[in-house]
Amino acid sequence: MILRKATREDVPAIVRMLADDGLGRGREQTEDLQPYYAAYDAMAHDANNFILIAESGGEIVGTLQLTFIAGLSRKGARRAQIEAVRVSSRHRGGGFGQQMIEAAIDLARKEGCSIVQLTTDKKRSDAHRFYERLGFVATHEGMKLELD
Repeated sequence: MILRKATREDVPAIVRMLADDGLGRGREQTEDLQPYYAAYDAMAHDANNFILIAESGGEIVGTLQLTFIAGLSRKGARRAQIEAVRVSSRHRGGGFGQQMIEAAIDLARKEGCSIVQLTTDKKRSDAHRFYERLGFVATHEGMKLELD
């Protein structure tokens, strides 16, 4: 597996993976990709925010978003935020998710981050076990406020 920065041409495959589960089907849409292209373009111009693609045998098998955040807490620590982790349904259980997360953690170390954080929906019990197996600890209660 190789992990690389996503290109604009990868957006349709990324959106298909985002929509490829019970939660994603309810919040993503695969017909009009313009909002996704606009988001990709904005992220492509931000040196601290990128989408990564996992490829195996020339096929896209996974994706995640990695954002580096400067902060004052923890003695001015830089942190890495992992979001939107997906492995294509045909490739789940093959170790790609673990390889993706480990690669993201390595990138965070190289960028001088002192903490890696992520959120996962409370309904994703399999994901909770997966992240715990990789050493993540549920130390905080996450909250979101949906805006219109």
